[in-house]
Amino acid sequence: MKTRNLMILLCSLLLSLSVSAKTFTVGVALANFDLNFVSILRTQMEKELKDNQLNSQFVDAKGDVAVQVQQIDDFINQGVDAIILNPVDTQGVQPMIAAAKNAGIPLVFVNRKPEVKLPENMAYVGSDSALGGQMQMEALAKKMNYKGNVAILMGALSNEEARERTKAVEAVIAKYKDMKVIEKQSAKWQRNEAVDVVSSWLLNQRPIDAIAANNDEMAIGAIMALNQAKNEKVLVAGIDGTPDGQQFVKNGKMTLTIFQDAKGQATGAVQVVKALLEKKKVETYNWVPYQTITPENYTQFAAKN
Repeated sequence: MKTRNLMILLCSLLLSLSVSAKTFTVGVALANFDLNFVSILRTQMEKELKDNQLNSQFVDAKGDVAVQVQQIDDFINQGVDAIILNPVDTQGVQPMIAAAKNAGIPLVFVNRKPEVKLPENMAYVGSDSALGGQMQMEALAKKMNYKGNVAILMGALSNEEARERTKAVEAVIAKYKDMKVIEKQSAKWQRNEAVDVVSSWLLNQRPIDAIAANNDEMAIGAIMALNQAKNEKVLVAGIDGTPDGQQFVKNGKMTLTIFQDAKGQATGAVQVVKALLEKKKVETYNWVPYQTITPENYTQFAAKN
């Protein structure tokens, strides 16, 4: 009897040790590796996951929501323990939420806020898109002395952050009687697309005093088009505070940008997914604050993104 009890105790101990020694695997599905901000997210998440002894597998949807839905299904079939998702389409996340919920797998959204209510065992880590647009336009309006024509470069309209930033920019402009929006077009977050859009505006001789871009890449594209046209009068503002964006602020080409903390979002997403794996309670929405970058303070942000 004593021998039997000893064997049971040993088996229980070995089982306990094997459970405690389990290394979790996290599947990370990103919208598009080619986007500058997403690249920073990816690099920081790789580091954080490794530092937290979590195995990881990264996949690139290349901007295709159907591909991303399949990637989430693949993660689940492969038996990952949790998923971090940077969605291609913030309105098209329901199939992925349902798949993760049915599989009982924690799902953490990062950077792009899903436009549905999140169930238990799921969370969002990122910044308030509308606040970013509001901060950008208030700072730009001040530089414009609260008068003039504004053109807006929008991100991909499938993204909540593009729509919310744009609405916030328009709301700020509407407050000032001597300001108005005269152009608004999507350049899909891309630098080269923004060059084409702004070149077209300039070719059509639109009387633009400032351009508010939903991200730094499009702001840089706008600056490139303005340089080609030898136009140095138009003010340009971005959002993200990427290294490239900060360089353009430093050299005086970009009036300002709004710092979105990619490293902070990546670190936060890993910490939240780790807590969920450890069966701890987490906040559904975990906000990472914005800050304004100008030629006067850009040196404070050099190491942050």
